[in-house]
Amino acid sequence: MHIPKEIKNMNREEYFQTSPSKVSGKIQKAIASATAAALESFCDQEPEFEQAIEQSDKTFQDCLNAVADGVGSSISDIEVYRRAVKFYFSTATVSFIMQIDLSGDNGATKPPITMTESSNDTLSISLDDLLDF
Repeated sequence: MHIPKEIKNMNREEYFQTSPSKVSGKIQKAIASATAAALESFCDQEPEFEQAIEQSDKTFQDCLNAVADGVGSSISDIEVYRRAVKFYFSTATVSFIMQIDLSGDNGATKPPITMTESSNDTLSISLDDLLDF
């Protein structure tokens, strides 16, 4: 995918300013830092998303205001990220994966993985790899 030069040079640090002096609103201040980090991660994942932000002429404060609109006393992280992404790219979706690790930090170490050679060479491909849009 070709990315125009001006998109490659988006100044994320300047755009995603999260200091209290740059963000207004109680909810907006509470979600600014995590939202900026998530949006920057999404920009790394999808250059087209970064391009949408760059070409939107919308500010990060506008995004935070849209996310905070209608929020009562709380909102989940994933809902914040979904609203923020849709603010810039209406057809985009955000998925969330959580996993549990029952051994946690109990000091147990995972057994080493033993590699064996097989005369039967196999190839494993994920359908997600084939459908990369």
